[in-house]
Formats: sequence, structure tokens, C-alpha cells
Amino acid sequence: MTSLARGLAVLRCFADERRPMTIAQASRLTGLSRPAVKRCLHTLARLGYASHEDTRYMLQPKVLSLGHAYLSSSTLAVRAQPLLDQLRDELHESCSLGVIEEDEVTYIARAEVSRIMSIALRVGSRLPLYCTSMGRVLLAAQPKADQEAYLARTRLEALTERTETSPRALLAIFDQVAVNRFAMVDQELEPGLRSISVPVVSARHVVAAINVGTQAARVSPAEMRSRYLPALRRIAHDLGQLCA
Repeated sequence: MTSLARGLAVLRCFADERRPMTIAQASRLTGLSRPAVKRCLHTLARLGYASHEDTRYMLQPKVLSLGHAYLSSSTLAVRAQPLLDQLRDELHESCSLGVIEEDEVTYIARAEVSRIMSIALRVGSRLPLYCTSMGRVLLAAQPKADQEAYLARTRLEALTERTETSPRALLAIFDQVAVNRFAMVDQELEPGLRSISVPVVSARHVVAAINVGTQAARVSPAEMRSRYLPALRRIAHDLGQLCA
């Protein structure tokens, strides 16, 4: 249904911008015509999912019911949360569970100690695959042809001076991650942020990734491998068993 697809596109553009928007701004972000966006927003407002002040539209709390429907019905997210809480309490670090969704890693569960990034991470947050530890774990589980296709269609932007943007180098990294069964990203997404991730394997398939993120000045790569990695692998194994 074209109208449904358009309405969902309009909803998603608000998540990308995180602010009230005009019809013109939503039209630019979605690629839809202004009349089409206006009809979508009018319908969303009539149903209680949006409201507007003058020319600016904003989402309403009723939208949360859409995300809650997934979280309450997702076996993976529901079973992961107590395990992530356990991992957070053990390591005293924030940890997350993510899956691939439209060329990004999408957070579907999270246990947080404190905010360590300039961008706020929460359930529903999306980050690039190529420069995040969870993204690299998830890409490493894909066939080589899929990895190459992803790199070809993705803008590989240098988010920091450490970000790897060479497709050839990234393919080599994915190969190494597949062998090591973990990925560590050192300040490639944001200066001062270091993270490590492992795959969650259920029925011999990688279904998600779990990561721990920390401040680079506080925890060394060696400590992440020696102390964090075994705990991550244990939790990932337990979650994979629960979801088998």
C-alpha cells in the first residue's frame, strides 16, 4: 500500500531529525511531494500520532505504542534485557544488543550505566555498520558479495581521524572479525569511545550482536580483551541458547 509506505516514511524522518518539522522539511527528507506529506501528517494528527503548532509538526506519545508492540513481542529483546542488566552490573559499563536494519545497526535492547557519548543512545537508535563494533560483527557474518554490495552503496564517511573508510581495508577487517568472533572499534565512531562486540548465535546463525562501550582513556584495549570479552561471550552464548 503506497499510502502506508508514505506514512511510515514520514514517521521515520522525525526520528532522523529529532525535532519538530515543517511540511517542506519532511518533504525534503522523505523525497515525497509536499501534498503527499501534508496528507500523511494530517492523517497522523487526526489519529493522535502527531500534532502541530503553526507550520511545525511533532510526534505525540501515542507513537511509542508502535515501538512497544515490537519490544513486547520480540523474544530476542525480551530475553536479552535481564542478561544485559547482568552484564552491566558485572562490568559497570553500558551494553547493548543490536541487529541489522536497512544498512544500519539498530539498538533493540540496552542497559546503561552512564552516558559516555555525545549522542544519546537508546532502544531504537541507529548507527552506521562500517565504523561500529556491532556493525562489523553483523557484517562479518554476511556473505562476501553482500559485504561488497553494502560498501558500494554506502557513503563511508570519516567520523573521526581514526575512522577506516577504505572498502578494501574494511573487507579485510570483516574477515578478521569472522575469524576472531569479536570486533573492537577504537575511537572510529566518536573520539574517546572504545567498544567491543561479539555475535549472538542461535541455531548456527548470527541473529544479533552484543557490545560494551567505554571511555578510551579509562579502559585499555588489552583490558577489554582480557576482562570484557569473556563476559560478553558468556552472555551472548546464554542468549543464543535461550533463543534456539
